[in-house]
Amino acid sequence: MNPSNPTTPDTAPGAEPDLAGRVFVITGASSGLGLATTTALARRGARVVLAVRDEAKGRHAAARLTALHPCAPVEVRHLELSDPHSVHTFAKGLRADGVHPDVLINNAGVMAPPHTLTPQGHELQFAVNHLGHFALTAHLIDLLAHGHDPRVVTVTSVNHRRASLDLRNPDQHPYSPMGHYNRSKLANAVFALELHRRLTAAAHPVRSVLAHPGYAATALPGTGSVHAVRLLFGHLLRPLAQSPERGALSQLHAATAPGVRGGELYGPGGIGELRGAPKRLEPAARARDAETGRRLWDLSQELTGVHFTL
Repeated sequence: MNPSNPTTPDTAPGAEPDLAGRVFVITGASSGLGLATTTALARRGARVVLAVRDEAKGRHAAARLTALHPCAPVEVRHLELSDPHSVHTFAKGLRADGVHPDVLINNAGVMAPPHTLTPQGHELQFAVNHLGHFALTAHLIDLLAHGHDPRVVTVTSVNHRRASLDLRNPDQHPYSPMGHYNRSKLANAVFALELHRRLTAAAHPVRSVLAHPGYAATALPGTGSVHAVRLLFGHLLRPLAQSPERGALSQLHAATAPGVRGGELYGPGGIGELRGAPKRLEPAARARDAETGRRLWDLSQELTGVHFTL
């Protein structure tokens, strides 16, 4: 930490910890923040499992990374977060192959697509951004318990501050592309903080930490987003965005820095939390509400059919 500001991580390259021998699983690792995070982890010697929806894209990203860092131990595995069977199969595959993760980074997400329901009837953003990561974390929590400095890092958004949750109707009609995105990011924050409370109560070794990238120039508002969102975030405002590498610093800090505690949120320290070096921040009051956390937890277990064992 920077001694002049105890809430601001020191991001100087010399302060980066050596990660040799540690195993990181990161969702959405083939582009944007996920690829930037994967590259930084591999550069430090970590073994990284790229959990990706598009395996061809994932293999291409892994090949490029290996070309830059020939000794980087990276592997690609298929994961479709909107499909409960895929989430279960992914976790089962890790177990079967003896992969013992130290850190899970719940990074993947979709942003503002046209109204889409999964085969299970859930709105796509809520399903991918929250329910899929909830189920994945539940499937892997016992493996993480045996890890070195084990953590679950859930990536939310500064937009979680603009949202509210109606847990009687999580798919919340009528559909608003950005409104539903914001709610899914609030669900990420509520989940991570409720997970922290439960891990603490169980004296569990895993820490649950939150991070957000601010405004980063990624492909998230891409071809799958509605036109207005693509135009605004993908073009008009893009010159104001920081690079994926800068945006990834917050989740890298949450995942690797010594001194990070469960229940903390890291994001850019600049104006509006949009740019700048990562800093410890306070989650929105709605995210910290324990009753909302309990109700979202129960609902998520009901909707996914997956139960945590802590």
